[in-house]
Amino acid sequence: MGLAAGIINVLAGGGSMLTVPVLILLGLPPTVANGTNRVAILVQNVGAVWSFRRRRMIEAGWLGIVGPPAVLGALLGTWIATIIDDASFQRVLAVVMILIAVYTLWDPVRGKSGTGSLDPATHPLGKTGLRAAFFLVGVYGGFIQIGVGFIVLALALSAGLDLVRGSALKVLLVLVYTIPALALFSLSGKVDWPTGIALAVGTLAGALIGVRLAIRAGHVWIKRFVTLAVLVLAGRLLFF
Repeated sequence: MGLAAGIINVLAGGGSMLTVPVLILLGLPPTVANGTNRVAILVQNVGAVWSFRRRRMIEAGWLGIVGPPAVLGALLGTWIATIIDDASFQRVLAVVMILIAVYTLWDPVRGKSGTGSLDPATHPLGKTGLRAAFFLVGVYGGFIQIGVGFIVLALALSAGLDLVRGSALKVLLVLVYTIPALALFSLSGKVDWPTGIALAVGTLAGALIGVRLAIRAGHVWIKRFVTLAVLVLAGRLLFF
């Protein structure tokens, strides 16, 4: 499970659509599964950022543009995630999974390309609007994380990055805001550390594989499998 999730997360995002519901079905309370999943998210993105950086696909200047608003948003989103009750979170999770599955079928990033550099001046939202958008990305990522990669890729491509560097920005951004988010989850008692560490081992290996695949082949070939699995798991959470 962890290996597959790590590959999926690096290629486009969405690996948490598999790991969070499976953790719930294995017996963790939904809000604890949400927090525990962040251990794997943190570890896999450390590996992915390191691998992308080795290939000179990451520019430090990106963080100055999108990092601060995303971190602030993640703190707010994580706080909401720590106070919501388990039943409500599970219903939200199932609905989000279905919406993200539909989103992957649409595939709004298909066929788009960029220049390879992040230029807020060319974005339709402008510099302020782009930062506001990444603040909302942080809120969503802090709260539930699932599918946040699709949103970041869409923003990155519209701001000038190509698909590979968009994926590099995604893993860098998620790494930065996951650090404070995981700390908040842990302080709130929402992390099962042994389970999280076991999951992280698999996702780290998957992330390193995913970087190579992202550079060579992109993410289209796994879309149908992920969509089918997500719909099955969402139905299980909603009706059983």
